[in-house]
Amino acid sequence: MLNTGLHATLDPFELAEVSRRAEAARRSVLTATTLAASGHPGGSFSSMEIYSLLWAMVRVDPARPRWEQRDRVVVSHGHTSPGVYGALAQAGFFPAEEFEAHFRQAGSVFEGHVERSVPGIEWSTGNLGQGLSAGVGLAIGARATGADWHTIVVMSDGEQHKGQVGEARRVAVREGLSELTVVLDWNRVQISGHTNEVMPVPIRENWEADGWRVYECDGHDVAALHDAVRAAATDDTPSVVLAHTVIGKGVSFMEDVPEFHGRGLTREEYALAMTELDGESAALEAASARRARRCAVEPLEHATPAPRVAPGEPRTYEPGTRSDNRSAWGKALVDVARANPGLAVEVFDCDLAVSVKTDAFAGEYPEHFHQFGVGEHNAATAAGALSTVPGVLSLWSDFGAFGVDEVYNQQRLNDINGAALKLAVTHCGLDVGEDGKTHQCLDYVGALRNFYGWKVIVPADPNQTDRAVRSACAMQGNVAVAMGRSKLDVLLAEDGTPLFGGADGFEYGRFAWARRGAQGCVLALGAAAGPALSAADALRAEGISIAVGVVSCPLDLDEEAMRLASAAPFLMTVEDHNVKTGLGASVAEWLALAGAPTRFVRVGVDGYQSSGAAGDLLAAAGLDANGIARRIREVLAGS
Repeated sequence: MLNTGLHATLDPFELAEVSRRAEAARRSVLTATTLAASGHPGGSFSSMEIYSLLWAMVRVDPARPRWEQRDRVVVSHGHTSPGVYGALAQAGFFPAEEFEAHFRQAGSVFEGHVERSVPGIEWSTGNLGQGLSAGVGLAIGARATGADWHTIVVMSDGEQHKGQVGEARRVAVREGLSELTVVLDWNRVQISGHTNEVMPVPIRENWEADGWRVYECDGHDVAALHDAVRAAATDDTPSVVLAHTVIGKGVSFMEDVPEFHGRGLTREEYALAMTELDGESAALEAASARRARRCAVEPLEHATPAPRVAPGEPRTYEPGTRSDNRSAWGKALVDVARANPGLAVEVFDCDLAVSVKTDAFAGEYPEHFHQFGVGEHNAATAAGALSTVPGVLSLWSDFGAFGVDEVYNQQRLNDINGAALKLAVTHCGLDVGEDGKTHQCLDYVGALRNFYGWKVIVPADPNQTDRAVRSACAMQGNVAVAMGRSKLDVLLAEDGTPLFGGADGFEYGRFAWARRGAQGCVLALGAAAGPALSAADALRAEGISIAVGVVSCPLDLDEEAMRLASAAPFLMTVEDHNVKTGLGASVAEWLALAGAPTRFVRVGVDGYQSSGAAGDLLAAAGLDANGIARRIREVLAGS
């Protein structure tokens, strides 16, 4: 019986059914890619027995594609989407004719690379080298939640020279992920030609060197492939099946021809190919007629629901206390883990636990702490994929230069995949201090602004950090909490009490009015609030009344607070961030769209700075209390 799991044995009749499915799927692939006049039929054909066999073996239910106990199949070489869709159709996830008619059509779920919105797809890929990292994250998820489902990753040979693949291989062995199996389509062709000419890679040697058990077989011999996959999946260590295949397998003029890696057939070629595949060329006209209709396969919702997280009791840092926000983050993280004993709280690190303050969590929950070494690309994808597993809270902490800048594409894919990663980045802005230009993450707001789903929180002091972290853990979607490095004073309200103390929680998007004033308004992002308050207090002694609003969510501005701020004689933003793309950009956009005539001034970082003490760098950029006060005086003087 099919779909009973990777440990079960398929009998000869079932193996014959797999072969039948593969041949039917090949015909669908030709129809779909020819009609769309684009796509990747060659690699789809070389992977076809792999896909057809896996979706006959794995424990899935096409009627319930998001069934929690299903095995997970991740396709890393997402350009073979025609083959994947063809195999899924034969496995009963949707009608084959819908895929054939609507492949690569605007508004259709059947996009050119595999997407999570398609029933049966676990992770959107296409950017090569990502799939194994996603598989690592999902396998960690099974172990963390005590589930018994297995993760299979299907890869191409052409992506094997990408560095992220090596990062993922080594982590899988370090974590002992026997719940993870790879099947590699070794067809020896990539888009520019044969792999040994484009970029030779010692494939078997690399996997063996990193500690994987290696199996090899003919990837078109269903019985041999079945034996290899079953043996690999039941092994007690991460294992890979190297499946030797032929690109374009089944159509004589396509076999081993790199040209067919990335183009559909002409109609004349299609007719010849369908004859070789015992198909009917009339299928193309039938699909063309259906293409005028709306695709009947609806996309699956793939935005990860908000986890159920108890925040625990907030900590209050009293007046006179100095602490860095990163330490407040680390303490709040441990508190959240303690408050949620039934939740798998999983924390990723890239060799910086002491600096990013996740070391206390690692000491108390070592089995939930994942050391990924200097492998940020792998960590970003694995943590993102893990965040989609029900019952898991996935967090990753790193320096801003690595957690945002280094892995921009991986965070973009987490956005596309509807992940729910909680990212805590420290050492942001000029506050990184002596590390210098290469570590000055000055675009943590601007970079994540480019995505559609990421939330960004930049807390102002340890009290707000504590509450923001607890709140972020329970938010839906990907959330970044960005912090600096230095110790900060506790921010005080005008009555001398902690501005963010007490039992009040964190409300995403809300401004906090720290000072009231009539002659102008300063909106300060995160830690820049401390110097802004000091500047306002100094100016008050001179008879100058300036309002100060503390902004922690620069991508989602408080509408009511913005109306108040825009009514001031002038409005100034202050931030330890690129002056062009951070809070100032958000406020400028709001003012423009609202048609507010306020005089607007931006104060921020206008270029990379030198290496030095954070206080000196901020002062040189005009972001200390004296510099902010000086700029306010200049604005009031009309300059």
